[in-house]
Amino acid sequence: MNAVTTTAASFSHPPDVDVVLPCLNEAEALPWVLARIPAGWRALVVDNGSTDGSADVARALGATVVREQRRGFGAACHAGLLAATADVVCFCDCDASLDPARLVPFVREIRDGEADLVLGRRRPQARGAWPAHARAGNLALARLLRRRTGLRLHDLGPLRAARRAPLLALGLTDRRSGYPLQMVVRAADAGWRIAEHDVPYLPRTGTSKVTGTWRGTWQAVRDMSRVLKEPPHLRAGGG
Repeated sequence: MNAVTTTAASFSHPPDVDVVLPCLNEAEALPWVLARIPAGWRALVVDNGSTDGSADVARALGATVVREQRRGFGAACHAGLLAATADVVCFCDCDASLDPARLVPFVREIRDGEADLVLGRRRPQARGAWPAHARAGNLALARLLRRRTGLRLHDLGPLRAARRAPLLALGLTDRRSGYPLQMVVRAADAGWRIAEHDVPYLPRTGTSKVTGTWRGTWQAVRDMSRVLKEPPHLRAGGG
């Protein structure tokens, strides 16, 4: 088993919202990302084996650092979910391509009972922010998702919000690139109300570990295609 260790930041009361930030060598982007975490929310930076001092940067900036030894985007995301204690948990990439402040209306929608899972539809703000091969792979998966679940989503992006307990009840098992898709598929199988809203998508800081190359995109599509072949999951309640 892989150990998950947490270095907690100081909180005099439970955080209003936990934001899970999977991190692999994002020291350059962390100051921008963490400066945009809304007041009262806790940043859970999940260090997935960084060698550039990301964990030290995050800790110095007041974030809670979670260490996940098992490599994989899903492994990092799930370690953050397990470490979370707030009622509402958000997810956001740690590469400065997405602004975590955009999660505020997502959280409001969850708390008002208007949706059980809110997703951000990425809208590129500059040429090259979303490479053509990554966009094509995402579009193909969205179509497959529609066929599998009936959901008319346009994006399977990482910016999202939901309540912690129902998320845990989904029993997510993917620990690679299929994790975000598995969350949506199992939420749909459970009858969750899923909303999607446009969010600006900025050029990331550094090199993508997943969709920056055709090979990475292909591996992500392969992981997600495997998720789509899973039989319908047992129903789990929404928020």
